Amino acid sequence: MRIISAGEVESALDFESLVERLRQAFRRDTQAPLRHHHTIETAGGADAALLLMPAWQPDRHIGIKLVTVFPDNVERGLPAVMGAYLLLDGKSGSPLALLDGPILTVRRTAAASALASDYLSRPDSERLLMVGTGALAPNLIHAHASVRPIRDVLIWGRSEDKAAKLAQQLNRDDFRVAHTGDLEQAVRGADIVSCATLTKDPLIRGEWLQDGQHIDLVGGYRPDMREADDEAIRRARVFVDTRQGTSNEAGDIVQPLESGVLAPEDIAADLFELTRGERAGRRFHDQITLFKSVGTALEDLAAAQLTVERT
Repeated sequence: MRIISAGEVESALDFESLVERLRQAFRRDTQAPLRHHHTIETAGGADAALLLMPAWQPDRHIGIKLVTVFPDNVERGLPAVMGAYLLLDGKSGSPLALLDGPILTVRRTAAASALASDYLSRPDSERLLMVGTGALAPNLIHAHASVRPIRDVLIWGRSEDKAAKLAQQLNRDDFRVAHTGDLEQAVRGADIVSCATLTKDPLIRGEWLQDGQHIDLVGGYRPDMREADDEAIRRARVFVDTRQGTSNEAGDIVQPLESGVLAPEDIAADLFELTRGERAGRRFHDQITLFKSVGTALEDLAAAQLTVERT
């Protein structure tokens, strides 16, 4: 069995290739049950979580991602999210490769947002606002820039120092990166707003949204987490990565469904329907679109297959 490091995974998964691989993965028949989520009690600290995410293609590959989320790891100087991905032969079940889980996850998550943006954001989108400064932030910036002509990037975070440091690290010749402390004005001026936070209280207000914007919500993965308020949901045409996953796990979808702000039939499409041409994406230049993702194991399987092919 091969062991594939974080650096090898990152090198193998350029966003242009990964976006296209995910497009094909959503079009084909891949089995991906809803992930298993187990709460792990810890002594004197925040509860941890164990996530098990299986997916398979008959006679080709079986894969499973094992992820742990320990929120208190930040205080220990460790990543909150850790894990590994096991790829197995689909005919014999024999192990083929063990891949670094966190890098695989951030790359495929960002690529899924870029895939959605390819259908939902305006083709002339040049200004990107990144809300959040964690491991996903740089990946989301580069992923969106792989499908749209991004020229100006603003980063907002609860810690302005972290936002400034990340902006300095990412500033490059082909697009300008800066930080901001004014979230409202940054939202109002963006073509694409990408959020990757762990907030429980919405940061993005519907009253701030402008015609033609695309909102990309990545961070909230539990029903008690929200990145955008009810007014944002009301004003936008809503899309998701998977209907089952977001309707059960994502607060940005679960809470509006429970309150009646959003009805199941108001979800315009998921990535299966968009990639297969079964539902339309953006219809008008001035339409506000909103994409919510919680991730699906088929994305991990597609990313793992591409990595193994290239290493």
